[in-house]
Amino acid sequence: MQERINTSIRTEVLGKLEELARQHQVTIISAIESGSRSWGVPSPDSDYDVRFVYAHAPEWYIQLDPERDVIELPVNAVLDIGGWDVRKAMTLANSVI
Repeated sequence: MQERINTSIRTEVLGKLEELARQHQVTIISAIESGSRSWGVPSPDSDYDVRFVYAHAPEWYIQLDPERDVIELPVNAVLDIGGWDVRKAMTLANSVI
């Protein structure tokens, strides 16, 4: 059985996601844990890998000069957080199928 995420780490991750959503003016649609911990094979020094999909306000999608469609925090010893705009995520998912 997979171990549940530590409560203090979960609180920290949720706080970082809320901060990113405010800072970038996006809505986070979904966030997941990825990496070795999600597979149940973390090493003693494994960080927490978090990936998320987000959406901008509708007017963002009609820009003539689109902004970056990825949000990332600098990786540190504890957290590795990064997300894709929903359009990028769906385009990449469609290219795999």
